Amino acid sequence: MTSHSNSGAPRRFPVVIVGAGPAGLTVGNILRAAGVDCLVLEAETRAFIEQRPRAGVIEEWAVRGLQRRGLADTLLARAQLHTECEFRFAGERFRFGYGELTGQHHFVYPQPLLVTDLVHEYADARGGEIRFGVQDVRLHDLETSRPSVSYTDADTGERQLVECEFVAGCDGARGVSRTVLPETTHIARHDYGIGWLALLAEAPPSSDCVLFGIHPNGFAGHMARSPEVTRYYLECPPGDDPENWSHDRIWAELHQRLGADGTPPLTEGPLIEKRVLDMHNYVVEPMTYGRLFLAGDSAHLTAPIAAKGMNLALHDAFLLGDALVAHLGKDDGSGLDGYSEACLRRVWDYQEFSQWLSEVYHGTSSGDEYRAGTTFARLRRLFTSPAAAAAFAEQYLGTAAAY
Repeated sequence: MTSHSNSGAPRRFPVVIVGAGPAGLTVGNILRAAGVDCLVLEAETRAFIEQRPRAGVIEEWAVRGLQRRGLADTLLARAQLHTECEFRFAGERFRFGYGELTGQHHFVYPQPLLVTDLVHEYADARGGEIRFGVQDVRLHDLETSRPSVSYTDADTGERQLVECEFVAGCDGARGVSRTVLPETTHIARHDYGIGWLALLAEAPPSSDCVLFGIHPNGFAGHMARSPEVTRYYLECPPGDDPENWSHDRIWAELHQRLGADGTPPLTEGPLIEKRVLDMHNYVVEPMTYGRLFLAGDSAHLTAPIAAKGMNLALHDAFLLGDALVAHLGKDDGSGLDGYSEACLRRVWDYQEFSQWLSEVYHGTSSGDEYRAGTTFARLRRLFTSPAAAAAFAEQYLGTAAAY
């Protein structure tokens, strides 16, 4: 990582990307593949972002988008393929074969592995410039044709100034990109009023597919992450203290909520992560401000209810990266003009699906007999109506013909 004294002229890049998550790194890789110089700024270390536990389910269209851009070789070699999921409720198990219905599948590939692949391709293979551990990032003159970004260099402690044409804000809900939005920006929020205890167990998966446990005690989820590690979720009160959940209590609830006739017991193991997530969504409209373009969690959050977050981040990145390449190459600027609207069509569709699925997951534990009754009606319809099954599969896989 080269440091630059702030005593000289500011450095110039066509694009500065704030945040080295899946969205920022994908945009960076698209730009570098087209010969466009860019700078990625990341507050954490490289080791941290390559190990940070996050999502793991990637929809097939997103993987094909990565593949077309030369970013999926390792993923395709290592990822697990899932073609079914299983709902467990009323003491029974119901298998849903979405692969057979659609010819599509999910890839299970933990986000830290994808980030590792993307940062290697960007920094090591494609020669992209990236600064880790930067502090006090500030965005300037975004409403002009000459915006700039300043930051404190981790190695020298000096302030650096970078001039650019565009800024890609890919630094999440707490990043600097959100702080500079004007008051006219609309942020729609939805709080589900529930929490999920998010767990990583050092134990092999107990099923060959994702499990959804619909139980009066609360929702439970099982998602494979690797042959040795499994992600579990347990519905809990919002704001609950993870320390209220002992090892024995967690596994007792998982066995109960995911139990069904004819199923083997879960394979237990040490819990290597335990944190409470308050389930909420938000959408920022528009996803642009002057020369700032938001992508990923900077622009929208979809609670892990439907496993959509990383997929939306990649969708944003594909659209933004391609639009920046076209604009900077003087081929076409319409992609940037329509960027926010194009992203938000898929964002709102996924938001609606998350809300629908939340009722399925949480209706029986709400204490409301009416919600419980409608939950079971939805589940019965899913397994008795081909039209309902096809509609669910389309939303679950994100395969609608147009958004």
